[in-house]
Amino acid sequence: MPEARSDSWLVVIDPQRIFADPASQWCAPGFPGIVGPVDRLASAFGERILVTRWVPGTGHPGSWADYFARWPFADRPDDDPYFDLVDAARRWVHRPTLDATTFGKWGEAMASVVGRHPHLVLAGVATDCCVISTALAAADAGATVEVAADACAGSDEFNHAAACQVMDLYSPQIRVATVDQILS
Repeated sequence: MPEARSDSWLVVIDPQRIFADPASQWCAPGFPGIVGPVDRLASAFGERILVTRWVPGTGHPGSWADYFARWPFADRPDDDPYFDLVDAARRWVHRPTLDATTFGKWGEAMASVVGRHPHLVLAGVATDCCVISTALAAADAGATVEVAADACAGSDEFNHAAACQVMDLYSPQIRVATVDQILS
């Protein structure tokens, strides 16, 4: 297995039960298919992996109040088992998860781990929500971002493809590629 660049970090976005459970309103149907590709990336990145979790938090300021009015099933305590990592993701965790109440995971907390202008490889769910939100914010802050398209799952195949297409418009700051291309 090739090794990742020494300045690269793999960020696995929100590999949680709420996005993997077929009974969840937020299930990313392609979730089972990304576990193998993420495993391949994780093997190359060693301990330079950061796993994130979306949590609802409390208070729901501003537009988040409307969001949770639309999705009341997700308005649970942050420690609810629905927000736990899926079993497969536990092997990717080498440090505490980065938990955030926002779609995008880029910010001070992530920068304190990966650096201010890192090279990031993004994988996870959902391509059309938390992955794209993280990619755009990280690129805006000066990070170089690669999105492993076959290690991401969207709310459906169409939305996954659309999000990948939009992110690819941000080249050269964001590159959408396959796991094979990233590891070559």
